Amino acid sequence: MNQPSSCTESYDPRFEPLVLFNAELELLAEGFRWLEGPVWFGDQRCLLFSDIPGNRTLRWSEQHGVSTFLEPSEFANGQTRDREGRLIQCHHRSRCLTRLEHNGSIATLVSQANGRRLNAPNDVVVKSDGSIWFSDPLYGLMNDYEGGRQCSEQPPALYRLDPNSGQIDAVATDFDGPNGLAFSPDEQLLYVAESGAPGAPEPRQYIRRFQVNGDGRSLSGGEIFHRISPGWADGFRVDEHGNLWCGAADGVHVIAPDGVLIGKVLVPKRVSNLCFGDRYGSRLFLCASTAIYSLFTATRGATWPH
Repeated sequence: MNQPSSCTESYDPRFEPLVLFNAELELLAEGFRWLEGPVWFGDQRCLLFSDIPGNRTLRWSEQHGVSTFLEPSEFANGQTRDREGRLIQCHHRSRCLTRLEHNGSIATLVSQANGRRLNAPNDVVVKSDGSIWFSDPLYGLMNDYEGGRQCSEQPPALYRLDPNSGQIDAVATDFDGPNGLAFSPDEQLLYVAESGAPGAPEPRQYIRRFQVNGDGRSLSGGEIFHRISPGWADGFRVDEHGNLWCGAADGVHVIAPDGVLIGKVLVPKRVSNLCFGDRYGSRLFLCASTAIYSLFTATRGATWPH
């Protein structure tokens, strides 16, 4: 059984087989403002990520380092790829989801729900049936740093979008601040971060777990799965064994399917989001405040290959 490297802490024997004894945290690039939305493009061997206050989407590759992919980006936040490999982005400024088509054009997928503008779409995942699930909190409307102050027209919610018909459904509305989200490997469960309402005396800050109903379109449950401490849960991914790798104030918290914290990856900056990538889907890429880090692991992302 492997022993954790110097950048990890183990609290449970289940964590040790997930990490490598000789792999260390690597600083890939720094000097940004606030990074989010990492997504790996395996066919292009590159990582895309958002510098939200910088209003740009950036590209990193082992060969070429960092370059600008899209500027301005309408203050893009969360990103993912759909089943055809197209880039899906959440935007604060324009309050919508877009899709980058293969011909280079950008299509707006959704900007309203129930006849009212979305708030500031935050994070997004695509299910195997092609449906797009995304969180829509108020965070991106609240200050000028991440897109400019705007007025909310509806409460925070979690949505499912059918990109073919354009139908959008609120699948959960009892959130103060829905944030990161990810499906379990079998897509029977959906995990969603509740990052709370800023300024609330007792903010709701934890990860919730929903059951995906048999219709594949609706949810039930929504119980508290795990409470992150210190701070709150932000973006996360699920590995091939069903463990959650969650961005937190002190790095990455690794949470087993039973909700137990089994280990941490220690990072010198707050981790906002992360993804698995590289050749085998076993390299963890971390958006940590003003920097990008990576760590090779002994597990793979659940949704690999990309």
